[in-house]
Amino acid sequence: MITKEDFMFTVGFQGNAAILDASQKRRYAKLSVSGLLENGLFKPAICLAIASGNEQELETIFNYYNERSSVKLKTPGDLKKVFGISKIPDEIEKIIRI
Repeated sequence: MITKEDFMFTVGFQGNAAILDASQKRRYAKLSVSGLLENGLFKPAICLAIASGNEQELETIFNYYNERSSVKLKTPGDLKKVFGISKIPDEIEKIIRI
């Protein structure tokens, strides 16, 4: 099983293993969604909102993204598509730290 913090800083998958950016996790794991956004970390912010199940946070990220991007998204759900994140994967059995 993968933790919320590991999910936030996963950069890819290899079979049933998540590949984790350990330095980013050490540096940013304690930040809130707004703290992550202030540091330009959209993917971890989206992962945090998904892991928390907080639709309001996803809406906040959506608005923040659209204010700063030349490509406007239509719905908060589009963030998941653009960043390729839908849910915390259940099949993760190990973490590879890089």
